[in-house]
Amino acid sequence: MYTKNGENYFIVDAHIALWDARPENQRNVHGKQFIDCFYDYHRNLSPESEVWTYEEYLYQGGQRLMKDLFEDGYVDHAIFQPAALTEFYANGFGQTQEAYELARANPGKLTYNHNFDPRNGEQGLDQLRADHEQMKFTGVKLYTAEWHGDSRGWKLTDPWSYRYLEECRKLGVTNIHVHKGPTIRPLDRDAFDVADIDAVATDFTDLNFIVEHVGLPRLEDFCWIATQEPNVYGGLAVAMPFMHTRPRYFAQILGELLYWIGEDRIFFSSDYAIWTPKWLVEKFVDFQIPADLTEYAPITTEQKKKILGLNAAKMYGIEVPAELRLPEADTTESGPRDPAAADLATV
Repeated sequence: MYTKNGENYFIVDAHIALWDARPENQRNVHGKQFIDCFYDYHRNLSPESEVWTYEEYLYQGGQRLMKDLFEDGYVDHAIFQPAALTEFYANGFGQTQEAYELARANPGKLTYNHNFDPRNGEQGLDQLRADHEQMKFTGVKLYTAEWHGDSRGWKLTDPWSYRYLEECRKLGVTNIHVHKGPTIRPLDRDAFDVADIDAVATDFTDLNFIVEHVGLPRLEDFCWIATQEPNVYGGLAVAMPFMHTRPRYFAQILGELLYWIGEDRIFFSSDYAIWTPKWLVEKFVDFQIPADLTEYAPITTEQKKKILGLNAAKMYGIEVPAELRLPEADTTESGPRDPAAADLATV
């Protein structure tokens, strides 16, 4: 919990990872390119006091994660969003077993989401079922630009992707987080295009599609899709640190999101360990739209509380202490908050 000026904020960090990018886990030069790009984001967008050394950035481990998030970072609950990247890393980039075991040991603080790649076909479907039987996850993180043999990306609208989403529906995996943000070397930018969100959100109204990084640099495309598809949400990972380096740019991002989809479908995310949540939470609570950007309304404390944790807590069924809750709001103008009611939405 974070407290400022008499206000208490329940914090859910909706996008974290536990990775291993050490040289012994890198399969090829692409593994180094990938973590170097991550480190450039970290170094260039963080306050100087928050910059890690390159060596400690390669691998954090569970003990440091717990300290950075829950002791120092004000976080009440966090959600793992792992990326496999097995073409680049021998044992994968996101450490599945380590993250899962950490979440299992700390169920009140951590939720483990899984991942899949539809290019693995029938064998991958069997693995998804087996993994779910063991882990009982309710969400997945998808990386549509991930390499797979000669393939350098896939689309949510691919036939095999539909098979996997149908399986998620059967298993009760309802929260589909999709990386749709800035490219990361050596991945291809266009493989992160947001256009395929439109079709799957329409065809799977009982699933939630959380667009990580709010589609940047395709924010406008994302907003036009999300305002029409009430089961589409926006994760602020990567957008958040612009509060430090480009505050007016961040104000425009947040202002557009609030205008198009409203405060009920936006999630705070630190993208740990690219950034740590402590300074992001502090800056966001203090942040305000500049007065001269008159097309955007000021951000209210209630809106900040929803974005910082209450929205993700509602989606994932995370218990929020009674004193930190807000009165239930009416349906937002941008669409019903219940995806099952999508067909009743009015334009």
